[in-house]
Amino acid sequence: MTGPRPMPTRIKMLTGNRGKRPLGDREPEPKVRIPDKPAVLYGAAAEEWDRITELLYDLGLVTEIDRAALAAYCQCYGRWVQAEEQLKAEGLIIKTSTGYPIQSLYLSIANKALEQMKKFLVEFGMTPSSRTRVTTVGNKNKKTSFADI
Repeated sequence: MTGPRPMPTRIKMLTGNRGKRPLGDREPEPKVRIPDKPAVLYGAAAEEWDRITELLYDLGLVTEIDRAALAAYCQCYGRWVQAEEQLKAEGLIIKTSTGYPIQSLYLSIANKALEQMKKFLVEFGMTPSSRTRVTTVGNKNKKTSFADI
């Protein structure tokens, strides 16, 4: 299938259905809820889960179905943090046993994790450009905005 991916009906409604095409009436509408944190998350990944799920819940953008995608994002975040800590400790360039300078392996790990994180961030509307296409109804009792993310 070519062309852009179809936009979920909820997102179309939030962005104003600019194409004026009929909205899907058979699309599932999962309940807004923070999923249980997966046991595999630890360290920075677990901290990011706690931070981001609360913010997404306040905006009405997280459901039980999103658990795996959020966990994958948090794992990527955790790997990025860990790689950045190693880069801070050893630097971008290391020397081989023969004294030849090479790029640290942690630099490519950090770059790959950032690339993967970006894909998940866009899916949840957590980048500056993806935020411009989403408005939320959120939890009316809390004052949370995308700026908090």
